[in-house]
Amino acid sequence: MSEDGNPSLEQEILAVHVDISVLPDALPEFLEATRANAVASLGEPGVLRFDVLVDRADPTHVVLVEVYRDEVAAADHKQTPHYASWRDRVAAMMARPRSSVKFAPVEPATAAEWSIGR
Repeated sequence: MSEDGNPSLEQEILAVHVDISVLPDALPEFLEATRANAVASLGEPGVLRFDVLVDRADPTHVVLVEVYRDEVAAADHKQTPHYASWRDRVAAMMARPRSSVKFAPVEPATAAEWSIGR
């Protein structure tokens, strides 16, 4: 947090919100592949959280909330075999290209508070 009370964009922790629209017929396979990627991602030293959320009103709307120790950890994640496998497997299952937004956390503010301890 900066002195003016605003979040510091220079913080090391990086939270990424990934918005995905899945083709209805592909939803079960997409969720299976995404769960496998999430579990494998949690084994990476720089991954603090990797949550997979489904919109209750529209199950084809899936959100990933990924929290990394820093930008390097996020870049390292994209070099893993499990990420490449997921990316390639689910590409044709999406109704549109996925989008993402990067966030700086305000609360929780530390890596220990974000980590789910897996």
